[in-house]
Amino acid sequence: MTIRQQPRVGIVPGSTRDTITHRAISYRTTGSGQGPIVRLMSPSDLGHLIKPFVFLDLFEGESSFIHGMQLHPHSGIATVTVITEGNLRFEDAESGTGTIDYGGVEWMRAGGGVWHGKEMSVGTSKRIQGFQLWVALPPALENASVDSQYLESNVMPEVGPARVILGTYQGVKSPVRAPAGMNYLLATLRAGESWTYVPPNGHESLWLSVSRGFLCAPDLVNAGEMVIFEPGNGAVTLKAMHKDTVFVIGSAAPHPHNLALGNYSVHTNPQALRAGEAKIAEIGVRLREYLQKPSESATVPVFK
Repeated sequence: MTIRQQPRVGIVPGSTRDTITHRAISYRTTGSGQGPIVRLMSPSDLGHLIKPFVFLDLFEGESSFIHGMQLHPHSGIATVTVITEGNLRFEDAESGTGTIDYGGVEWMRAGGGVWHGKEMSVGTSKRIQGFQLWVALPPALENASVDSQYLESNVMPEVGPARVILGTYQGVKSPVRAPAGMNYLLATLRAGESWTYVPPNGHESLWLSVSRGFLCAPDLVNAGEMVIFEPGNGAVTLKAMHKDTVFVIGSAAPHPHNLALGNYSVHTNPQALRAGEAKIAEIGVRLREYLQKPSESATVPVFK
């Protein structure tokens, strides 16, 4: 992964951080990876800078790549999948079936431990594009029970050009059952259109990633890039350059805990991590036994 730290700009000489004239970009990356999935952020790199946001993948390609997703475990985090182009089908014993397209959301709070990876399948589109984000959970939830939501786009609220995926923005609240203190929005700006994002009080962490088009932020941000802004509380004005531009933007109060990292887990301390990984191992034993039964399907979506 290539991460470039940018020079601090836009500060009035002799001033304090409170007099920054615009929210400067401090880091940018195009991530790493080949094929349909590009890893833009991991808990071991940029995740330390903007936690509770700790992981971000940009996926794009033929929809059939979803068939290659394997069952895998998580604990201590929640995953948030949003679609920016095309659609996928979801199938869940509790939520039923439906379609996730632009602005729709899959939310999965792994909590104390879960195996998943088969709950989404190919929809009607030949191609698919979107983001998967991980957020680190607070101590009260990092070893809690699993909570899943599949929300079609028609139930996701809008503020101007943005869908409110997580949190509350300008009085509009997302239906996703996420912890307080973070916002995550999906936006499309038409060519030449501008929009200003004003973070709520206390949301010192701010970042965005573009999936299509180009943003002036005021530095240019290209499709496939993720950028992190200087810590603070200032707003950021974004303008779509030359063509319609699709991006996600997140802000949050800083996660006040260290990150204890496992292979698929992120916790606030080693003890919680050990508990999560032990639960994952126990579920894995039951899952393998389940899949060995001739009558059961190997495409079990979620096992907890």
